[in-house]
Amino acid sequence: MKHILSTIAIVVFTVTTLSAQSVIGKWKTIDDNSGEAKSYVEIYERDGKMYGKILEIFNKERADALCTKCEGSDKNKPIKGLVIIRDLEKDGNEYNGGKILDPENGTFYKCYIELEEPNKLKVRGYVGLAMFGRTQYWVRAQ
Repeated sequence: MKHILSTIAIVVFTVTTLSAQSVIGKWKTIDDNSGEAKSYVEIYERDGKMYGKILEIFNKERADALCTKCEGSDKNKPIKGLVIIRDLEKDGNEYNGGKILDPENGTFYKCYIELEEPNKLKVRGYVGLAMFGRTQYWVRAQ
């Protein structure tokens, strides 16, 4: 009986821990081509929606870069501090319905994010159907 109770307790603890994990926090972005870390992005909640802002750029030559290809109010703003993920809403295990900005080309894409593991975030930007796009995996910053 003690064995059954301890097994149930472990299962409940594991499920509770995994469901308590959040996308909110500081994430290290990884370059698609080189596999090198590029930046830190902070994911935060505002008015029930998720947003992501670039906190730090690791490449010293790009640290003060401006978003010259961006349009509207983001045009010529520093990339560091730029809100690149906007208006994502919770939908089951993922957040979607918003957009992500690629500061390299100034283009917004549809976006969804979801936790793959407690410290691994799947970030997908796409056009049209979700099968036409690019996926990155970000690592939770320690």
